[in-house]
Amino acid sequence: MTLIQNKVRVIGGKWRGRVISFPNNIALRPTPNRVRETVFNWLGQEMSGKVCLDLFAGSGAMGIEAASRGSEYVVMVESDRKVYSVLQSGLQKLESDRIELLMIDALNFIKSDQRLFDVIFLDPPYQLGLLPKVLELLPSHLTQNGLIYLEAENFFEPNENWSVWRRGQAGRVHYQLLKYEKNR
Repeated sequence: MTLIQNKVRVIGGKWRGRVISFPNNIALRPTPNRVRETVFNWLGQEMSGKVCLDLFAGSGAMGIEAASRGSEYVVMVESDRKVYSVLQSGLQKLESDRIELLMIDALNFIKSDQRLFDVIFLDPPYQLGLLPKVLELLPSHLTQNGLIYLEAENFFEPNENWSVWRRGQAGRVHYQLLKYEKNR
């Protein structure tokens, strides 16, 4: 997905080249093209059979990219009504039955939903400082070999229960893939 003014372009898979719009919102930071390319190289270009969660969906870039690359199912969670509405409109144009968009607070979703995911995309608003609290809630939602994609303004140092599998930086974006290690 290449960033265009309030739009992102899908960079791989079935919807490659499709443009997705998102509202003008200072809190939205679509994951840059270069970062998405790297992350999906790490995860594997083909996501067949993977169930993914885009916990702070925002522009929808990561969840849509995962679905485009063949994920079995993607759950996208967004709490902002305007952002949700624009995402919903964009997803309808894609006509996908493999993406579920929910308007709910991310923490409430994690506390109430029991599903397991192979990949969880985690890019909360930086200013809220939610990473430690959210990470604490995610192990029970990961499959045996599940991974967390984490994006932050600086490299995040997780506690001893997590290992950093891969990490990278593109400009001011710091991104990592984490594995849960405790009791495995």
